[in-house]
Amino acid sequence: MSNTDELLIRAVARVIPVDLANEKIKSSRKLRIYNGVDPTGSRLHIGHTVPLRKLQSFAEAGHEVIFLIGSFTAMIGDPSGRDEMRQELTAAQIEKNFKLYKKQAGKILDFSKVKVVYNHKWLDKLSSREMLKLASCFTKQQLEQRDMFVRREEEGNPIHMNEMLYPLLQGYDSVHLDVDCEVGATDQEFNMLAGRTLQKAYGKREKFVLTVKIIEGTDGRKMSKTYDNCIYIDDEPEDMYGKVMSAKDSLMGDYFECCTDVPMNEVKSILKGNPRDAKARLAFEITRVFHGEKRAQKAQASFDKIFTNKELPDFLPEAEVPSGALLIDVLTENKLVSSKSEGRRLISQGGIKLNESTVTSPETKAEEGIVRVGKRRFIKLRIKNE
Repeated sequence: MSNTDELLIRAVARVIPVDLANEKIKSSRKLRIYNGVDPTGSRLHIGHTVPLRKLQSFAEAGHEVIFLIGSFTAMIGDPSGRDEMRQELTAAQIEKNFKLYKKQAGKILDFSKVKVVYNHKWLDKLSSREMLKLASCFTKQQLEQRDMFVRREEEGNPIHMNEMLYPLLQGYDSVHLDVDCEVGATDQEFNMLAGRTLQKAYGKREKFVLTVKIIEGTDGRKMSKTYDNCIYIDDEPEDMYGKVMSAKDSLMGDYFECCTDVPMNEVKSILKGNPRDAKARLAFEITRVFHGEKRAQKAQASFDKIFTNKELPDFLPEAEVPSGALLIDVLTENKLVSSKSEGRRLISQGGIKLNESTVTSPETKAEEGIVRVGKRRFIKLRIKNE
């Protein structure tokens, strides 16, 4: 498969329309491609990187690539996949989120090859007359076809007018930038097609829409902080490697395709082999993307030491704690758990061990010895002498 073919195939869910995409890609003309993000959060997981990887592939193929920050649209919030309206963000929150976002996205995107733009620079200037022109390009029935709006209506939940206007505003980004292609996840298809409609209405070039796959979390559900099934791109190498190793076997194909650079013909061969070896290769490749070869090798060796050879890691953090201290307090103070509520949840799931005995109560006192939190976090405790 050629690099040109991979642009329209690897990690891709749909291309609309395919004929136009093939015609543009094979024209040898430099295309203008864009992907937009609303920086509503500050921590990225590997699912967020799938459209970024596609954007970088277009940049490496010599096309003009634009990374759009939804500095205006984020203040509304995209209703995609939402059962209720998003909380409005301030300009200061958006800028703060983007600084953190860009630092992480820089592990995928080469910003020397990518132009960054902010959509408040043109959406802030839209007049009432121009908004009416945008609205005239769509019917109420068309906008109500969005799946989350249908669901909300069925459940009797409100749909706010600013949410109905969101696809028009995102679509106007395409008009202003006059692009050949917009890249986004499958949940953005409606919004991206709105942009295609508007470009035609405004007499701009005809664009095609490329949707990339949405990968699932390690447990097979939607990758979400709520489910504690995310592989974050700022995870430490050992945590990242271990999380991939804990993922369901059925996810390996999509993870290889969407999150690594391993050629697909090689992926097919890897997946035909031993599942444990295939997952170890996958964990190594994903860790290498975000942390480099040496740290990926170290993470792999650490995982084998702990889980294959049943040994403790080479380095164990230590803490001296007062007699009678609650274990859950010690773990929170030493950042082994993010909060007491997370500690209680892990205890209820049997996820904390003290000297290889499963902790069953949040009232358990700290003792001398080794605490294991989850599968990859350890601490050695010493009791202070009174």
